[in-house]
Amino acid sequence: MENVTIISHPLIQHKISILRDKRTGTNEFRSLIEEIAMLMGYEALRDLPVEDVEIETPIETCMTPMISGKKLAVVPILRAGLGMVNGILALVPSAKVGHIGLYRDEDTHEPHEYYCKLPTPIELRTIVVTDPMLATGGSAVAAVDFIKQHGGRHIKFMSIIAAPEGVKRLQKAHPDIQLYIGHLDRCLNENAYICPGLGDAGDRIFGTR
Repeated sequence: MENVTIISHPLIQHKISILRDKRTGTNEFRSLIEEIAMLMGYEALRDLPVEDVEIETPIETCMTPMISGKKLAVVPILRAGLGMVNGILALVPSAKVGHIGLYRDEDTHEPHEYYCKLPTPIELRTIVVTDPMLATGGSAVAAVDFIKQHGGRHIKFMSIIAAPEGVKRLQKAHPDIQLYIGHLDRCLNENAYICPGLGDAGDRIFGTR
């Protein structure tokens, strides 16, 4: 699939399998989400721009690469996307964090915005949108729509588990963004849940029902 990277590293796949287990408790689930996001972030951020800067080592002065330009922006889709933020911040502590709040209509399964706050200048930043689950793709498409409306251009979308339906919808609406996925699952069920999936990621991260 064009512009889609499925990160099949054994560590990621092992941790996703533990996430799926209904016996995995809130604390472990939350930690695993962070760990997977960090491992995925390592791959997703491999094309960050760098520039050589002068550094004085204990031995001599040298030119050595550092990340250039405006810092990374991490934009979680509330609320489950919050669970992935610290994993990425562990890699890039200087990253700015925005938030997009969406809720899903239980009848139509379509997203509605209730909050959007992005770091400025957003147009100069590499933006990583996070959501552990890419199901119907409605929330993902809406989130990227909002970011582009605010001037965001260089956008990556990171999801731990995705359904083919959601990937197809996001690709069709935004063919210019790069998708990073931990595992591509089988399908959506009649309630728009990913199968086999892992249930409701937000509920499992925050211990709610």
